[in-house]
Amino acid sequence: MAEGNANTLKDLITPSKYDAERRIIFIGGREVRVYDKLPKLMDGEKLIRYTQSICPYCYALLPAIIIERNGKVFIRKLCEEHGEIEELYSGDSEFFRKLEKWYVEGRGPRYIYVDLSAPCPYSCGLCPIHKSHTALANMVVTNRCDLDCWYCFFYAEKVGFVYEPTLEQVEFMVRNLLKQGVTPAIQLTGGEPLIREDLLDIVKLLKSMGVRHIQLNTNGIKFARLYLEDPDEAVKYAKELREAGVNTVYLSFDGVRPETNPKNHWEVPYIFEVFRKAGMTSVVLVPVIIKGLNDGELGEIIEFAATNMDIVRAVNFQPVSLTGMIKRADRDKLRITIPDAVRRIEELTNGVISRDDWFTVPSTIPISEFIEGLEGRFKFEMSNHPQCGVGTYIYVKRTGDGVTYIPITKMVDVEGFLEYLREKAVELRGGSKVLTSSKVLLNLITKFIKWGSVPSDVKTLLPKLLYDIFTKRDYHSLGAWHYKFLFVGMMHFMDLYNYDVQRVMRCNIHYLMPDGRLIPFCTFNVLSDVYRDYVQRKYMLSIDEWVKRSGRELSVGKYRRNLELIKKLESSELYVKTYGRYLKK
Repeated sequence: MAEGNANTLKDLITPSKYDAERRIIFIGGREVRVYDKLPKLMDGEKLIRYTQSICPYCYALLPAIIIERNGKVFIRKLCEEHGEIEELYSGDSEFFRKLEKWYVEGRGPRYIYVDLSAPCPYSCGLCPIHKSHTALANMVVTNRCDLDCWYCFFYAEKVGFVYEPTLEQVEFMVRNLLKQGVTPAIQLTGGEPLIREDLLDIVKLLKSMGVRHIQLNTNGIKFARLYLEDPDEAVKYAKELREAGVNTVYLSFDGVRPETNPKNHWEVPYIFEVFRKAGMTSVVLVPVIIKGLNDGELGEIIEFAATNMDIVRAVNFQPVSLTGMIKRADRDKLRITIPDAVRRIEELTNGVISRDDWFTVPSTIPISEFIEGLEGRFKFEMSNHPQCGVGTYIYVKRTGDGVTYIPITKMVDVEGFLEYLREKAVELRGGSKVLTSSKVLLNLITKFIKWGSVPSDVKTLLPKLLYDIFTKRDYHSLGAWHYKFLFVGMMHFMDLYNYDVQRVMRCNIHYLMPDGRLIPFCTFNVLSDVYRDYVQRKYMLSIDEWVKRSGRELSVGKYRRNLELIKKLESSELYVKTYGRYLKK
């Protein structure tokens, strides 16, 4: 397995090459055509904007239009070989426009890793025309997994090789990320990271290199399996990961019932028990939303998170990305967009969490700009595309055996305050010397907090949390906020059908690669054989080599439940305590 280092970086990267005369891109061992015929706008449709997209069948780069029709938004593209392709982009055009209000252009990646050698997205790395720095860096530590979910992006048996970067390559990738000069946050992902026998060493290495936030993306099954064999050993392992530097566990969780979450439904009670005993108190539940499968449980998933707030800090929904060749009718059955999910949550919470409570991720930019104006130096910013994700905060109050919610928008005029910060950031750029964070905070408290809607037990807490955030402006102050309010977010990663180049140009979730590149999420996973698989094959072990080196068959690691195990898991007090209220319904 080759080692990445600064001396061989240019040799390792195989950049794309663009033949402008023939309109062909050469990349990753394949040729990709560039077409220029624009699809037509039909009667009754409104053009929103132009963009570019990808043909799901031949990867050709196509001009595309984003259009509004009958209250929904669609993307339409025309491939000269495969014809016209249209896909739902947003299920609610009004909600779409609400998000677009917070569009920002972005100021670039802070460090250029590759030259612009072909049109986007065939020159990823990051190139000079990318609009955002890395907010979260994904590091694939293995492509092995103990599950094989049908909607997953990839697993080892499918691609036919094992990819597991060495500690030297891990160090190289982190050093490469640090070139941006932005506080690093890294998510260890896979495959299933817990399969790596040296995962603890990887976490320690990242922490020693100054990585502030380390997030573990996992199905958590290893914790449950260890607990069933030896509870003390399971707790010890989780505690070691926490003490080594894991800040947050990004836990797969697709529903509260076996039918909606066959992935790890039976194991979650034991995973939670391990986390509680190990002090792993920052868990994010990550449900993939699939229409007709689990969209009827979105309200209960939030409720489940709220009733476990001693360890759960957030729910981050992910509307499914439809990979593979799927017919239009089948896509329509499964496809759910962000506003569709927001509407379902409003229905399932009886309007308590409404469509008005959600803000797009780049709506946080006024906060970054204001703090940057105060400090006079670049600050971390979330300049991704407004259609990529939304979020809100909820105050949770226990009521008997249930919970009630108060969205942050009911307590604070969030939009008014963000607009106020935007104005003050402009004043600071103009040279204002009278603005201070304390003065802005005072205006927030007096003008923008809706004190009549703030619960009595929050009236003292809220000003203190805000005061610390705006005066200390550090990681711990933001962390304290997350321990008092439940974050509910939603990120809709693209696929080949709804691919929008304008979105990928602004992506701020990037994959670290051992060849030195940083690849945007929706390039890495959607154009997988061009980027992910092509590069990982350079650093792979064949399955036979891996078996020889590890001394065991690859299939041995697959987790399978039989009826006896399911009965054992369901019969425990932990299981009944965790799921009892949902299994009765």
